[in-house]
Amino acid sequence: MVDRGIAGAVALVTGAGQGIGAAVAAALAAEGALVADADLKGAAHQVDVSDVDGVNALVDQVERTLGPIGILVNVAGVLHPGRVLDTTDEDWRRTFAVNTDGVFHVSRAVARRMVPRREGVIVTVGSNASGVPRTGMAAYAASKAATTMLTRCLGLELAEHGIRCNVVSPGSTDTAMQRSLWTDDNGPSRVIAGDPASFRVGIPLGRIADPADVADAVLFLVSGQARHITMQNLYVDGGATLRA
Repeated sequence: MVDRGIAGAVALVTGAGQGIGAAVAAALAAEGALVADADLKGAAHQVDVSDVDGVNALVDQVERTLGPIGILVNVAGVLHPGRVLDTTDEDWRRTFAVNTDGVFHVSRAVARRMVPRREGVIVTVGSNASGVPRTGMAAYAASKAATTMLTRCLGLELAEHGIRCNVVSPGSTDTAMQRSLWTDDNGPSRVIAGDPASFRVGIPLGRIADPADVADAVLFLVSGQARHITMQNLYVDGGATLRA
């Protein structure tokens, strides 16, 4: 087996209660990391990432009980689909509160502790929607675009301290969030085929991703095999965006 340099590291994973976050937490644990899984529910550590005081308390607790956080993976996110003209102020605010403010709160809290140690790695799970316009997805796409640039700018600022920051941008992945968009049993086939009426390209590889596919990309970026990679955005979408 290849030594990824993950064994023994303390890893904080937000949004770990289900889906991609749960897959990332499991993959890190399988590599020997000491994983602090956090979410609103379904995880060992309960936290609302939009609550800055709660985030700071969580990071303090993890470092006090498990040790210095060497790996942070931001996965927590929400989706409130709707066209711009139909999007409520509350849906817009909540989307950014979790998807963007939450990443800011957690990344800042952890990075402040990483800097004096001059080591660490941060990966944010974004979305391929951050780079391609989507009908009915403006709030989500805009929040993910902001989060992507936030993470890349953080990577630039932390590079002098030896800390790497990257983004993994999944496409359609078999999660509860994805399934909530399907109106019938033909949902998967429609996603794979694409939808010209909404100007949406299908998936060239002909399959919807499994959460483990995304977790594998995260594992690579937090590992020593990616030691010279920072400020990058790795798309894991089966070619769906044609990397536009």
